[in-house]
Amino acid sequence: MTNSFLVERLDSFFQLTENKTNIRTEVAAGITTFLTMAYILFVNPTILAEAGVPFSGALFATCVASAVGSLAMGLLANYPFALAPGMGLNAYFTYTVVKGLGHDWRVALGAVFLSGIVFLALTLARIRTLIVDAIPLTLKTAVAAGIGLFIAFIGLKNAGVVVASPATFVTLGHVISKPVLLALVGLLITAALMARGYKSAILIGIIFVTLAALVLGVAKPPAALVQWPDWRATFLQLDVRGVLRIGLLEIVFVFLFVDMFDNIGSLMGLGQQTGFLDSEGKMPRINRALLADAIATTAGALFGTSTVVTYIESATGVSEGGRTGLTAVTVALLFLLAMFFAPIAGVIPPMATAPALIIVGALMMRSALEIDWRDMTEAVPAFLAMLAMPLTFSIANGLALGFIFYPLLKALTGRAREASPLCYVLAGLFILRYVYLSGE
Repeated sequence: MTNSFLVERLDSFFQLTENKTNIRTEVAAGITTFLTMAYILFVNPTILAEAGVPFSGALFATCVASAVGSLAMGLLANYPFALAPGMGLNAYFTYTVVKGLGHDWRVALGAVFLSGIVFLALTLARIRTLIVDAIPLTLKTAVAAGIGLFIAFIGLKNAGVVVASPATFVTLGHVISKPVLLALVGLLITAALMARGYKSAILIGIIFVTLAALVLGVAKPPAALVQWPDWRATFLQLDVRGVLRIGLLEIVFVFLFVDMFDNIGSLMGLGQQTGFLDSEGKMPRINRALLADAIATTAGALFGTSTVVTYIESATGVSEGGRTGLTAVTVALLFLLAMFFAPIAGVIPPMATAPALIIVGALMMRSALEIDWRDMTEAVPAFLAMLAMPLTFSIANGLALGFIFYPLLKALTGRAREASPLCYVLAGLFILRYVYLSGE
């Protein structure tokens, strides 16, 4: 009787039946998303530790901030998207703000906190929603395909299939090495299972490669099962007064700008993949999703980590059937557990999650079919947005190039009215941003 009541409540709250899903599918999708992004548990604290942030405290902050963001996304917006400290923004935090400019990590956290407060204000004023609605449907479609290329590239990099090259930037890796072969075998198995209709194909693939890596000695078993985090090391250690005293408003702006458009790009791409965009290219409850991001960034700074963003790895859970906030809530609970069982989560090697990223990237490329490639004013901005994401390792840069070229091409071909006035304003802001950065 109690179980039946709980199932009914979950079904009603998350609208499982309306979204043609069930609790089992949503939980499996949440597990898949978590496993795919579990690398952040150690990568983020490692990067922040170089800025002087205590590793254990950063690990605690990473877990809690990810849990808060994913929980807010699930409960407020009812979307299956997970959040965690963003890669790139944590590097900017460490290597530019702290090591490059010489500011204390507590001051840098204060800058992240202030950017989060501005996020909240812009979201509550619905300004961020206006920006999302101003993005042309072509660019929203291109963002989804671009993210597909981006995460597939990350997957190939994590698998060792592509590696850095001083001569050609990237080149083919050592394809007969154990890690690469494991990733390629995992890719074959996962793709075959998906082709045969297995709903948990991606999860099965991750587990298979992880176990094989342990057996072959490619991955190391955990040194311990339980690890108690030192939350006092980073909790409420931010220095907001230091930011205001030194006048680091330009740093606050960079955190704000990059996170805003990185999140908008991720949400549009994921929304396109899940079919949440309506006929006009608008996403229901988008303001609530953006609010979850703002809450997570603000809370993350209080706990001791850099800016929190929506993770494109959420696409793996979506591919497993995740359609509601129950997927995100599952991810949140797993991040809270990972706070104490981080050594176990750390066992999952990069080559185990690489096949998932490559396959999901392939699935997201379907969006490119909706672009009118015969119209140069549509095709060129879309192509630039798609191509720039993997090549610059940034969703925000891809969206920026698309935003700049779309209204300019429309104006130069006598079709200026096809782009909204806000689209022109945003194009101008993107141009000014790059002029300003190049002048540093």
